[in-house]
Amino acid sequence: MPAKNLTANRSALGHRVSYALRHPHRVPRHLVRATRDAWLRYRYPDHVSYYRAVMRSDTRTSPEAAVGSRTHERWLALGAMQFDYLLGHGLRPEHRMLEIGCGNLRAGWRFISHLEPGHYYGIDISPEILAAAQDTLVRQGLQNRLPTLTPVRDLTLRFLPDAHFDVVHAHSVFSHSPLPVIEECLAHVGRVMAPGGWFDFTFDRTEGVEHQVLREDFYYRTETLITLAEKHGLSARFMTDWEELPHGQSKIRVTHREAGQTP
Repeated sequence: MPAKNLTANRSALGHRVSYALRHPHRVPRHLVRATRDAWLRYRYPDHVSYYRAVMRSDTRTSPEAAVGSRTHERWLALGAMQFDYLLGHGLRPEHRMLEIGCGNLRAGWRFISHLEPGHYYGIDISPEILAAAQDTLVRQGLQNRLPTLTPVRDLTLRFLPDAHFDVVHAHSVFSHSPLPVIEECLAHVGRVMAPGGWFDFTFDRTEGVEHQVLREDFYYRTETLITLAEKHGLSARFMTDWEELPHGQSKIRVTHREAGQTP
């Protein structure tokens, strides 16, 4: 995988023109995406409704591509990467896990297989991708693991119990979210995390100007997200060992702030 470009402003005209000249074969697909973006932005002014419509459109074409995997092999590899990383960080069968933006269970089916029955809870804003997740469960023969898959309208998590989940996981969710959506999640995730639990999320990192492309891809500075977590009484740290893996996004881990600890 190419090294991360941490300084480019992908929304700048100069960058877009340069990219088009270097990759002319990608221009038609980008134009289709931009046209869809304009139409969906007109129909769905709030971001969650907008991105739900994006997922509906993408899932109709390919559930695996809708979650960011252009081939089945890549879908398997990215799922395994997420699973192996959490396993190496102490994910145990008795843990209770909440996966935010579980998609079609790219990594989720591995978590479900590893965890005790009933200990996996997946949520997503897209009913269509959750239907595809059910298909994944059937293909993997995991019906007896009794996972819960629930569509949601927002990330307030208000229907979930206090201090219940040992591990919360959100892969490629904040990379598609504006700051108000991210803050909504960080404002409420601490309530559902068990003592000693943690919340891992990936994001598209920049060391330059924070920006977004077509309301689908958002690039943030690490300190922006760490400060946002601390604002809501959480501790956050950049996961340097994730950077060693062949993945384009970066990762932050959030935990409860210890008593007496200051930001």
